[in-house]
Amino acid sequence: MASLVKFAGILSHESSQNPDFFNWNKVKIRYCDGGSFAGNPESEFKNGAKLFFRGQLIWKAVMDELLSIGLSNARQALLSGCSAGGLAILIHCDDFREILPKDATVKCLADAGFFLNEKDIAGHRTIESFYQDVVQLQGATKSLNKDCIARMEPHKCFFPQEFIRNITTPIFLVHPAYDFWQIQNIFIPDESDPHGNWLKCKRNIGNCNPGQIEVLEGYRNSLLKVLSEFQQNKDGGMFINSCFAHCQTWMTDTWHSSNSPRINSKTIAESVGDWYFNRRVVKHIDCPYPCNPTCYNMDFK
Repeated sequence: MASLVKFAGILSHESSQNPDFFNWNKVKIRYCDGGSFAGNPESEFKNGAKLFFRGQLIWKAVMDELLSIGLSNARQALLSGCSAGGLAILIHCDDFREILPKDATVKCLADAGFFLNEKDIAGHRTIESFYQDVVQLQGATKSLNKDCIARMEPHKCFFPQEFIRNITTPIFLVHPAYDFWQIQNIFIPDESDPHGNWLKCKRNIGNCNPGQIEVLEGYRNSLLKVLSEFQQNKDGGMFINSCFAHCQTWMTDTWHSSNSPRINSKTIAESVGDWYFNRRVVKHIDCPYPCNPTCYNMDFK
C-alpha cells in the first residue's frame, strides 16, 4: 500500500482532466479488509481465532469521521469505487444515502465492480465457491441486502446481479464488457485451462483466435443479459465499453483525455457528469470487440 496516492481521473483537481468534479471535496478510503467492507463477525472470540474481518465496522468508522468533519453538510455527493471497491459501492450505496441530508443529491458510481456469477470454461463455479468462502469466513451476511438474502443463499447476494434491483439510490455502472480481471480469474482461471491454451489470449485479447473471441463474446452476452433489467432503470446510468480493461475511472487516460475511450463520442467522465447532473439519459453500450478504436486494451506480456 503506497504511502502517497496520486489523485487522478475522477479524483483529479484539474478541470481539463475532470470537468464536472474537479472542485469537489474528495476522500479516498483505503481498502484493507479483503471483503468490500462487508466483514461483520458475530463474535471475535471463537475457536481461538486471532484474525478478524471487520470491514463493516471500518466502513462505519470512516463514515462517522467524515460526517464529523463536514460530510453531514453535503449538498451533493458521489460514492465511487473500482473493482472490489466497486462492489463495496453497490453493497453500501443505500447506507451512504441514508446517512446524508435528505435534500442532498446522492448517487453512486461502481467501476468494474459488477462481478458475474458465471461458470468457468471448464464448467466449474469457481467464483461462486470463492465468494461462498469469503462470506462465510468474514461473517458478511449481515452486511448484505436483506431482500436478497431472504430469497437465496447469502453468498449469492455478494453478486450484484442478485441485489442491484433492490438498491434505491441512483447508480452508474462503468464496466468493460471484456473485463480482464473477470476473464483471467472468473471465466478462465488457471485451473480451468491446464494445458495453457488460453494463456496468450487472456494476457492480450489481440492474441485471441476467432474461436476464443466467440467464447469471450458469450461472456459479454451474459453481462448484457443480466444488465437488461437495470438498463430499464430510469435513474440508472451505464457505460459498457468493449475494452480489455479493468478500472477506468481513476486514471486520466481512461477517465477523460484526448485519447480516452469513448462511446457515442463521449468519454466516461462526460457520461458520468451528464448522468449525475441530469443533463441527459446515459445508457451507453458499445459494439463488440474489436469495433472501438478508442479502447485501452491491457497487455500482460
